[in-house]
Amino acid sequence: MVQLVGSLRKELADSLSACRVLVVGAGGIGCELLKNLVLTGFKNIEVIDLDTIDVSNLNRQFLFQKKHVGKSKAQVAKESVLQFCPTANITAYHDSIMNPDYNVEFFRNFMLVMNALDNRAARNHVNRMCLAADIPLIESGTAGYLGQVTVIKKGLTECYECQPKPTQKTFPGCTIRNTPSEPIHCIVWAKYLFNQLFGEEDADQEVSPDTADPELSWNPADTEARATASDQDGDIKRVSTKDWARSTGYDAVKLFNKLFKDDIQYLLTMDKLWKKRKAPLPLDWLEIQKLACPQEVTGTGLKDQQVLGVAGYSQLFSRSVETLRSMLADKGDGAELVWDKDDPPAMDFVTAAANLRMHIFSMNMKSRFDIKSMAGNIIPAIATTNAVIAGLIVLEALKILSGDVEQCRTIFLNKQPNPRKKLLVPCALDPPSANCYVCASKPEVTVKLNVHKTLVLALQDKILKEKFGMVAPDVQIEDGKGTILISSEEGETEANNSKFLSDFGIRHGSRLQVDDFLQDYTLLVNVMHCEDLEKDVEFEVVGDAPDKAPTPPSAQEDKNVANGNKDSAEPSTSSKAPAEQDDVLIVDSDEEEPSSSTMDVRMESGGHKRKLHDAETGEASAKRQRLDQPSAADEDDDDIIALD
Repeated sequence: MVQLVGSLRKELADSLSACRVLVVGAGGIGCELLKNLVLTGFKNIEVIDLDTIDVSNLNRQFLFQKKHVGKSKAQVAKESVLQFCPTANITAYHDSIMNPDYNVEFFRNFMLVMNALDNRAARNHVNRMCLAADIPLIESGTAGYLGQVTVIKKGLTECYECQPKPTQKTFPGCTIRNTPSEPIHCIVWAKYLFNQLFGEEDADQEVSPDTADPELSWNPADTEARATASDQDGDIKRVSTKDWARSTGYDAVKLFNKLFKDDIQYLLTMDKLWKKRKAPLPLDWLEIQKLACPQEVTGTGLKDQQVLGVAGYSQLFSRSVETLRSMLADKGDGAELVWDKDDPPAMDFVTAAANLRMHIFSMNMKSRFDIKSMAGNIIPAIATTNAVIAGLIVLEALKILSGDVEQCRTIFLNKQPNPRKKLLVPCALDPPSANCYVCASKPEVTVKLNVHKTLVLALQDKILKEKFGMVAPDVQIEDGKGTILISSEEGETEANNSKFLSDFGIRHGSRLQVDDFLQDYTLLVNVMHCEDLEKDVEFEVVGDAPDKAPTPPSAQEDKNVANGNKDSAEPSTSSKAPAEQDDVLIVDSDEEEPSSSTMDVRMESGGHKRKLHDAETGEASAKRQRLDQPSAADEDDDDIIALD
């Protein structure tokens, strides 16, 4: 007769109380998951989260209360969960999982890892650490009413990075600086402006008019005269935005007139830009104060959902500049502020600056709520969805600890029942991809770039770290001499950073061996020299499609699910099926099929169809259609845009 401990077999209950598990993330899913784990019988839990509690978390992250705002999520979650089970042994880390202290040996301490993350870099990292340690990983994600849980096991299933993911959506610098045509362009500009004035300056985030815009094509003889005239007319000085602001003492009126009057007048001298576009209209601080009423608003409802007039946003701009200036001064010389959508002065500044620029370029202004959604990558979080997904994570964990990994599934939570009346739909897991540059037996990629124009620093930061998710890469050229191009040891190869790859004899056909010892990961990079890459493209991964989803085998639109808010954890596998109007990710699995995957979400406002995109990266991945059903006809959210 089977012995039971509660609802579990005694052997399984004993296994739960003895095993160590790691929970990465203590947000919306993490809170529900920690509670479920201790109530199921898990006794040895470690939880890590770098975030602190914000008041906006309290509506769904139930382990936190108002008195906890500003405190470590991991630590408070531990204290709250212990009230459910005082005998549990819980260790909390207020830290980043990407800290080198949490190496492969750290991961080998656990029988199981469960992710509840909100960014791709950390997901990539945990995926690689679990592969290196050969520890099962359960990925999960929610976005509104949608959710997914999947299992990753080395050698048995796809890893998180088996399916190529598009790069985060970006915009040409000249569009942001010179010719914005959509509200998101103005919001990106305003976020750049925040960093240029109060945060860490980045040359790639310049906000002043771009004189190198390829559309301009000025006659060389006219260029100096135009610039000189603009200097005289608009008092434009080509100096650092932050230096200029400091020289004025962060005077809000002077900043306003420079950004919304003088810079716009300078843009108007670039007359070729406006031959087929409506020219921008400069704003003058004094004129606005004379003519308009700051109290004018449009829209009803909550304050954040109202749209102020130009005068109202002018006043908001002035107040937010004063507040941010004081915050910066309080931090001392050389200090910087960090953009945070939940910081009211920062959000006020971006709301005001973005709306003023929208008005200048003849766009309808947006409410604070709308701008926060776009600037902060927010997809509305539903507490019930988090609860369902957390429960499914535990069920998959029980299968793993029972030794039934082959019974694990990718499970989708749909917004509406599918044709067979199912909200929860399981799909068989896909096997590892033979072409994956992470979990293949000998990971190898080919990168197309111009060796005469690509700096060693760009190879390190943009290709190896950003594109391939490495933390501390070491690069050796396979030239017969073992030349070290990049070393993770500080100071060893920094002199190489400003040199081009060709300076080291790298040419078409060269091979680079890249090692990340923290991730226990080695990648062979084949260099393909190319001098005719598309405009603004620094490199391409051959066989990858960074700006679009993989092409599905049917006419159906790509779909996938992920979290855009702090509750997110973008799972690694997904499934494709016919969608019917609002129904997304509908996969019926009476006959289970493999699921080919990544998850994320966007919901189209005002329409009946849904298209899923990663709120962090703008990505979409194909879902395999059921073999026994005909393909559905071709099928965006609340303007959820991927921003850094």
